[in-house]
Amino acid sequence: MNKAPLTVKGAEKLRAELEELKSVVRPRIIASIATARAHGDLKENAEYHAAKEQQSFAEGRIGEIEGKLSNAQIIDITKVDANGKVVFGATVEIEGVESEKRVIYKIVGEDEASIKEGRISIGSPIARALIGKQVEDVVTVKAPGGNVDYEIISIEYV
Repeated sequence: MNKAPLTVKGAEKLRAELEELKSVVRPRIIASIATARAHGDLKENAEYHAAKEQQSFAEGRIGEIEGKLSNAQIIDITKVDANGKVVFGATVEIEGVESEKRVIYKIVGEDEASIKEGRISIGSPIARALIGKQVEDVVTVKAPGGNVDYEIISIEYV
């Protein structure tokens, strides 16, 4: 199985969520199950069934995060010598050639992507078009509405 790229910040977020699930959520759910059990008949105990469902969800998420972290290639962009090229983890400002609209994107792993926060997945069409390019290069992105040209304005490695 290939290692999935993950930024340092993304790995920290996953570790924090994992710690929260293990040290706060899991004990709270266990206490809820114990309290619900004390109420008697488990067949018709909605609190018990809700707590068991929460436990199932939390344990699934714990397993999912542990799997992602064990299969992650954590990349610290501040330590990568990119020679002025767009690479994983870079923050890129681009401008639409026709629209002249500027946007800033950080290229991240699939699990970290959030278009609202300006983070795009390494597998997205825009990121794939930008990888390996330099400032002032013009890239063509194949979009559903047709091809769109962007000029790279700046690249930062933060």
